[in-house]
Formats: sequence, C-alpha cells, structure tokens
Amino acid sequence: MSETQVLKERDEMDPRYQWDLTPMYHDDAAWEADFATLDDQVQAMTAFAGTLKDAVSIGAYLDAGTDLSRKLSNLYCYASLRRSEDTRAEAGQSMYARITAKYVQAMAAISFAEPEILSLPEETLQEIVRDEQLADHKFTMENLLRQKPHTLSAPEEKLLATFGEALGAPSEIADNLQDADLVFDSVQDSAGNTVEVTGSNYIMLQMSPDRTLRENAFVSFYKGYRQHINTFASAYAGAVKGATAEAAVRHYESSRAMSMAGENIPGEVYDNLIAAVRKHMPAMYRYVALRKKILGLKELHYYDVYAPLVGEVKVRYTYAQAQQMVLEAVKPLGKDYCNLVRKAFAERWIDVYPNKGKSGGAYSSGTYDSNPYILTNFTGTLDSVSTIAHEMGHSMHTWHSNHHQPPQYADYTLFVAEVASTVNENLLIEQLLQKEQEPQMRLYLLNQYLENFKGTVYRQTMFAEFEKEAHGMAERGEALSPAALNGLYKCLVEEYFGPELVVDDEVQYEWARIPHFYRPFYVYKYATGYSTAVALSEAILKEGEPAVRRYREFLSMGGSAYPLDELRHAGVDLATPEPVEAALGKFERILEDAEKTFAKL
Repeated sequence: MSETQVLKERDEMDPRYQWDLTPMYHDDAAWEADFATLDDQVQAMTAFAGTLKDAVSIGAYLDAGTDLSRKLSNLYCYASLRRSEDTRAEAGQSMYARITAKYVQAMAAISFAEPEILSLPEETLQEIVRDEQLADHKFTMENLLRQKPHTLSAPEEKLLATFGEALGAPSEIADNLQDADLVFDSVQDSAGNTVEVTGSNYIMLQMSPDRTLRENAFVSFYKGYRQHINTFASAYAGAVKGATAEAAVRHYESSRAMSMAGENIPGEVYDNLIAAVRKHMPAMYRYVALRKKILGLKELHYYDVYAPLVGEVKVRYTYAQAQQMVLEAVKPLGKDYCNLVRKAFAERWIDVYPNKGKSGGAYSSGTYDSNPYILTNFTGTLDSVSTIAHEMGHSMHTWHSNHHQPPQYADYTLFVAEVASTVNENLLIEQLLQKEQEPQMRLYLLNQYLENFKGTVYRQTMFAEFEKEAHGMAERGEALSPAALNGLYKCLVEEYFGPELVVDDEVQYEWARIPHFYRPFYVYKYATGYSTAVALSEAILKEGEPAVRRYREFLSMGGSAYPLDELRHAGVDLATPEPVEAALGKFERILEDAEKTFAKL
C-alpha cells in the first residue's frame, strides 16, 4: 500500500500485512469461550482466603494466581488488539470493555491474599521464603516481604481495590475533555488557506515549514486549553491528591516514594537524573541557538522548536526496504537476533498499514502464550522505519523474557521497558549516519538524533521536575491552582531551554496536555531508559560480542530481578549519575557534528 492511497476498510486490506492473532485465539468465539470460564477461576482463587499459613498453601495460591494472570493477560491483550484494528467496531469495543471490568473485579476479589500472607509472624515468613517448596516463587516472596510495612489489612486493601476506578476518574475526565469536548479554532496558513486544528494533528502542524501556520495553530491550540484550564487544574489536583492520600495511608514518606517503591528504585536515581540534566543545560541552550541560526530567525519562539531544519526530506521507503533497513541496523546484535526479527516479519507479528478506524500511533503488545505483536501505521517515511525498529525492540525484549523465564517472572518492569526499543532506534540512526555524507541529509539525521535527546532526556526530565514539585506542593498543603501550575511549568521551560527561546505566554498551559502526569512519576523512566540505551548501544558498537552477550542476557531476565540489578548485569549502573552524564556527553558530540555539518551547507 502506498501512503498516497485513500484509507481502506480493514476487510479490503491485504491480509499479508495484518497481524495474525490466531495463535492467541482462533477467533472471537474462542475468546468468548475462554472469557466464560473466568468467573469460575476467580471464584476458585477466593477459596484460598483464610488458608494462607504455610509454604504449601501459599505456593498453591501463587501457582493458581499465575494461571489466572495468564488468562487475564490473554483475554485483555486479544481484546485490546482487536479494538485497535478498528476502533469503530462493536466487537472489539465490547470485548475490551468487558475484560477491563472483569480485571478490576478480579483484583478486588484476590486483594485478601497479600495482607493475609503478611499478617503471619516475621519468623514464619522468613522460614516460608527459605522453604524449597517455594523455590519457584522465592523472588516474588522476597519482594512481597519488602513491601510489608506498606501493606494494609485485608479489608483495607479490598476497599482500596474497589476504589480503583474512582481514583482513575481524574484521568478519565482529562482524557474526555481533551478527546471529546475540547474544540480549537481553525486557522489560516501563509497562503490564506483555512486549516483545521485538532488534538491529533497539532504536532504535525508544529512541524510544518510554514511559520505562519505554526504560530496560528499554536495560539489556537493553547487558547483551547486556556479556556478549560480550571477544569484541567481540578482534574490534575484530584489525581495528585489521590496519589498523596494513598501514599500517606500506606505509610510512605511521599507519593514519589510510593510510585518508585514497586520497582525498588531509590529516590537518588530520580534526583541524580535531574542534577545531571541541569548540569548539561548549556548543551541544550547551544542546540536552541543552532536551531535559531539554521532557521534564520531573529527570534526563536516555542512554535519553532519542532520546525524542520533542512526542509522536507523527500526520501520514501517501501515496507520491504524498511524491513531490510531494520535488519541491517540490528546486525551487531548477532545472527540469532536477526533471525528472530526475520521470523517476526515472516509470521505476521506486525499490523503494518493504516486503515479506516485503526488506532493511531504504534505499540508492541503480547502475552506469555502469544507472539509479541506490533501495531504500526507505516507511511514510508524515515520516522515510520524508525518506529518499526523501536517497536521491534520491545517485541524482542518480550520474546527473550518469555522464552527464558517462567510465567511468573516473564514480565519486565516499566523502568526497563524503553531500553530495548531505544537501543534498536539508536542502532538504526548510527547505521544511517555511518553511510551518509551528503550534508543536507546528514544534518537531517543528526537533527533526528538531537530531537530524540531533547524530547526524551531533557523534556521528560523537565516533566519529572514538574511532577516532583506539584506533588510536593500538595503534600505541603499548598493549592494546585491554575496559576500555581501554570507558573511552575513556564518557569521550568525557561530554565530548560534557555535565553535564546522566546517563551510565549501560551506555553504555561502545556502541562495540561501531558497525559502521563496522570500516571504519577512515570515520565522520568523515559529519560533514564534513553540514557541507558545510549550507553548500551555505544558499548555494542564499540565492544562487540562481550557487550552483546550482556545485553542479550539482560533481555532474557524479564522480571526475575530488580530493574537496577538487571541493568547492572547489562553494564549500566543508574544508582550513579554516570550513565546520564555519558548520554549527555553523546548529545554534545552529536551537536558538534551538526554544527560542523551545517557549516558545510
């Protein structure tokens, strides 16, 4: 399919470029049959209540819980994938809504278990952890004991579980306001044409070479947010207060400590990240100055930060070419890795092209019992190729974890989730840069690299600072008013991007459009993950086999150890500032290359 063709209905598309979900469920009827058995399986789990007193009973419960988790995962994943195929279709919507509701019910039904286990005497718990009959769940039990001071009684845990949907209401309110109710004024471009502004096309408009269009879209977009800023502030304040209240109830010193405790990440990792990025802010100021110089502007405004630096790049790739580019990029990871990527391409793990109603964007999703599937909306751009490399990294991580770990340890944590994807992305751009000497195309590639750093390290760290301060304000009893949130955000933008950037008044409302803020203390993981990926990809290209071996072992660890320990195994210690410092050193070298390349134009 060419990107110039009109979107087709899904049943009109070539099935060779659609994912094959039959290894998970043969069809929707098979999913329905499995769904029908879910209540009985959840009910069987509740029969363990009051019996969890020794290694045998706890082991039986954990085995049953693993089986239930696998079933829930299969049912949820299939429904989610089917919904993504065509968001208008009733079948996928219905399956997704039903399994989501069942998941919440199941979590509430089994919420008795952890507090019941942790109510046992400390000496008994230590004996149970050491018992060989629980060897398959030893790390699970050790992790559970670590969280004992923050686990409530069984009735309290059940009460909190039943409030799951209610505590998610602020996020739903913000999502609905953005997706359904927020309307933006149409604008004119430099030729006088009327252009619609929407939440989905805004970033694309900000990447337009037409500065008049960028500015008008920017003003229109944030006018919409300004008109609803009180509602956004109330929704966000509700989310923050919900998190801080739960942290207090669970005896954590802060909502940040609670959010990081699940993965056993110390607060120093967060603080080291912010300190390292702030230390390297002059490099970002240099990049902003270079952007201003290349664009030939007297003033660089916020609506110029995504503008293309070298005009439109006309290069387009077929899907077959994209496959070869990805395979070439991952060659340093070894023959086995490349063969696995070929398998993904050949066995239809990927849903390639857009169709009417298909979910936008891209993701990787799978279960212990399925292939790790990839959704993309391939249009032939270099960004589309990079997206395939990125999502293939996720899928390779999932495949290695699933094939080297038992089901209870297969799921890796969110802290390491973006590492493999970004390693692949970096290997792709490094491979392209190695071959490209033509100044304009090379500058385009270097700018892509710099933008990745800007968006994933600098910008996400700025978001992390915003979250840290917003939650701190709530914990100190300060009001999260629109003025307070707007002022905090605008100040951070000024600090992170420096004196060469004109920070327009509209910028203060940008925080309201960041959905990740409703998942507290998540965004910093993008920055640490990217920094880790830079270190790993550099080591793979420089050291070769020893680094590749460590990396493949890391991919195979799943959730069998704490994420910092897994990354140490790969050769990266995020308990120190060094990986972030090294990554930002790489940013400075790329920036220097871009400055020299621009001088040749």
